[in-house]
Amino acid sequence: MFVEKNTMEELFDILKYLLPSLVVFAAAYYVMKLFIENEGRNRMKDYKVENTRLITPLRLQAYERIILLLERITPSNLIMRVYRRDMSSAELQVTLLQNIRDEYEHNLSQQIYVSEAAWELTKNAKEEIIKIINTAATTVPDGATAADLSQIIIEKTLELKEMPTHKAIAFIKKEIGKVF
Repeated sequence: MFVEKNTMEELFDILKYLLPSLVVFAAAYYVMKLFIENEGRNRMKDYKVENTRLITPLRLQAYERIILLLERITPSNLIMRVYRRDMSSAELQVTLLQNIRDEYEHNLSQQIYVSEAAWELTKNAKEEIIKIINTAATTVPDGATAADLSQIIIEKTLELKEMPTHKAIAFIKKEIGKVF
């Protein structure tokens, strides 16, 4: 019986030192865990703030470039820029389409910085302008001049309720107003 008492006393002595140590360890672990999680959140917040600071000018520039693209491929602006008196209607058509493709390809990377909806409207506007030019080209007689094709393209754009490029520009301006 004496042996059991001694063993029990030893067990209580061990627990007397072990339990407070475990409580201190658990408390320290919990505090450290909270500290590390808080630091992680703070670093993520700092990262997001820095990322926003760096990305915002790029996004604004992308929206500017998309609007410039849309303005440049608007048929009236496009015709004024590429039209030459000595061109045939076929030459004008090829030049207009090539200009649109070049402008679009030059700005393809901007889709990273603009919303999906803004980019879709930009793509759709480009496709609609190409469609207008090709449709107009099918209506001019053989041997027609660039002036004849230009006139038909302008007439077709006037028939539209809303120019696709203007619709996209209005959407982008509204989106910029919401974001910035």
